[in-house]
Amino acid sequence: MTENKKKKKRTKPKKEDDKEKRKAGEKKRATAKSGKSKKPTKSARSKSATKVADPLQPDPGDRDRLLDGEHHDPHRLLGAQPVKGGVVIRAFHPDATAAVCLLSDGSGVELRALEGGSGLFGAVIPDLSLPADYRLRFRFEDGATWERDDPYRFRPTVGDMDLHLFNEGTHYQLWRCLGARAMQHDGVEGVAFAVWAPSARRVSVVGDFCGWDGRLYPMRSMGASGIFELFIPELAPGALYKYEIKTSGGDLRVKTDPYATAMEMPPGTASRVYRSSYRWDDGEWLEARRGQDAGREPMAVYEVHLGSWARVPEENDRPLTYREAAPRLVEHMKRFGFTHVEFLPISEHPFTGSWGYQVSGYYAPTARYGTPDDFRYLVDYFHQKGIGVIIDWVPAHFPKDDFALRRFDGTALYEHEDPRLGEHPDWGTLIFNYGRKEVQNFLIANALYWLEEFHIDGLRVDAVASMLYLDYSRKAGEWVPNVYGGRENLEAVAFLKRLNEVIGGEYPGCFTIAEESTAWGAVSRPTYEGGLGFHFKWNMGWMHDTLEFFRRDPVYRHWHLGQLSFAMLYEYSERFVMPLSHDEVVHGKGSLLDRMPGDVWQKFANLRLLLTYQYTRPGKQLLFMGTELAPWREWNHDTSLDWHLAEDPMRATFGHFLEELGAMYTRTPALWRQDHEPAGFDWIECHDRDNSIVSYTRWDGDDHVVVVLNLTPAPRDDYRIGVPVAGNYALRFCSDEKRYGGSDYRLPDNFATEPVAFHGHEQSIRLHVPPLGGIVLVPIS
Repeated sequence: MTENKKKKKRTKPKKEDDKEKRKAGEKKRATAKSGKSKKPTKSARSKSATKVADPLQPDPGDRDRLLDGEHHDPHRLLGAQPVKGGVVIRAFHPDATAAVCLLSDGSGVELRALEGGSGLFGAVIPDLSLPADYRLRFRFEDGATWERDDPYRFRPTVGDMDLHLFNEGTHYQLWRCLGARAMQHDGVEGVAFAVWAPSARRVSVVGDFCGWDGRLYPMRSMGASGIFELFIPELAPGALYKYEIKTSGGDLRVKTDPYATAMEMPPGTASRVYRSSYRWDDGEWLEARRGQDAGREPMAVYEVHLGSWARVPEENDRPLTYREAAPRLVEHMKRFGFTHVEFLPISEHPFTGSWGYQVSGYYAPTARYGTPDDFRYLVDYFHQKGIGVIIDWVPAHFPKDDFALRRFDGTALYEHEDPRLGEHPDWGTLIFNYGRKEVQNFLIANALYWLEEFHIDGLRVDAVASMLYLDYSRKAGEWVPNVYGGRENLEAVAFLKRLNEVIGGEYPGCFTIAEESTAWGAVSRPTYEGGLGFHFKWNMGWMHDTLEFFRRDPVYRHWHLGQLSFAMLYEYSERFVMPLSHDEVVHGKGSLLDRMPGDVWQKFANLRLLLTYQYTRPGKQLLFMGTELAPWREWNHDTSLDWHLAEDPMRATFGHFLEELGAMYTRTPALWRQDHEPAGFDWIECHDRDNSIVSYTRWDGDDHVVVVLNLTPAPRDDYRIGVPVAGNYALRFCSDEKRYGGSDYRLPDNFATEPVAFHGHEQSIRLHVPPLGGIVLVPIS
């Protein structure tokens, strides 16, 4: 958010443009730094300090630090302080010419200007007891006044236990004590602010309620914890604010609140005070979730970038809001049988082109689509309709934007000082210092925040590989080995393990998914088995090999069947999700349809075959939005999906195919119950290079289905495969049906087994396998 200059305002700010208010704060700070202020210099104030003990006069050192904008504990001299015979009230406004203390009994006490300081006032009030209830009225040179409650009469809003747990790294509900919290404190409505800035000389709350002037609301330091705190009475939700931080080197930095639960609409970068009033109605979903093992349930994930899923062309092509998107997305996903939605990062981010992966507001849903309660409504709506919600979460790195986390208090607070540890060479971002307890606490509490406050079911953790390796994307000499001389980031490993342990313990039924692209072992194994503790891992190897195979001309595929079968060699080393994600339809890779070989008919047939393979092999599956429309072009985050394509006859039949594939998947437990158990899968044949056909069996106990895939455009007649049981098999699904855009090639509804041993089975059946077709058979009595 821009902070420019405007004419100096001496009264309580009026309702005027925020940018103009911020100009005032900049001008005042610039004036103070340039030495043009009319207030006495530090040396002059010291000379004029009284030598006689006067309870009204503050300690000269405290006074000087306050007036110089460097006091770490303004409550020590401002507010109500006990003295012999009564209470001293001191108040400060640098532009005021007079001040009055308004007591609760209706009387007023004139505060006199104190020695050595411009804008510092006080009075000793006899027989007044603490805690004192009073208000302040400041008068300015032009006759205007500003009446307000006194922030410096209130006790701290952050407790000793909060401070201890935070510094210990185990305060997993940090959003309840840090950030901006609208609350009632000592019987007064207002907002409690708290922020971690251990190297700061002074921290102030600035905002549209004080002209962005850092002199008006300095915060108190909570000792060695590094936290600064202030309760501002009468401030209401909706106010915009930041923190003005004076660094140890004397520089001023104006920062967004790391714990802000709401932010203003980008490109603005101010935090916003927010109080939720949402009432949830998803209790049945949450109760059922507690007892579920997601690995033994169906999971077909629809990956969504909310800003480009659908737009409103009549209104400047704006994206849908959270509330507008909820019913439309649910209806669309229900049609195709998706069980979960996965949103690209929802956290606030300054650059739309990052798709949300460069986060500036970790605790704030982006304001692009509405308020935090609007996002709660969306999640609630999905749950009521039986759909789980996953969000992408980014603890691997953060952007260098100076308004956010970068050098927050003038030091490398959240990142590493050494760029060999603290900078990410691929993305031009900064890497979190996972070895610092408070940083680890910030991230783990943030993960729990989304699960607790927004009822999120799963977190897909982005860029895990970049976290695990100190030499990730670095050349020799550009990285620092760990204490044992290795390349593993031991602090990041410990952080990920702790993250998954806490989530598993606090939120049973919720799950985490690692986007991890290397051969690091046991990513999705429990920590007590030596793993990282994730519930699932994206199978990047399967994705790469499969897309590489399907882009090949079918005439050459018989030489490359190993690209399909290889993944089964490591299938049970992890609990996998098979992603065909946004990353596969950007940066010149082309759409999935466009990458398929052959003419238009063959391209569609290949795409149907690819998805049939994905839905019927072991593992959960994920499709990026728009796959159901089979577009020719890549995804563009600046425009809507090509919804007009649904009217094309070929796309209409393809959409019908995906509808029935999804329905078949969810109602067939053999396709998902034992995804992560070797007993859930058997190859029938994976080496038939002459015909380029693969076949396999999926199991759920004694129940099973048989899957046959013809990877060429040549139909195969009288093709024999072995089957586990004698009797009859019925056709459950065929990707080549005419209503899907296929050829409808010679497929009866039932197949009788024959006592002919084949493929290691005593029984076999003969099939007419359609061109570029996938079929699913089920045994019937």
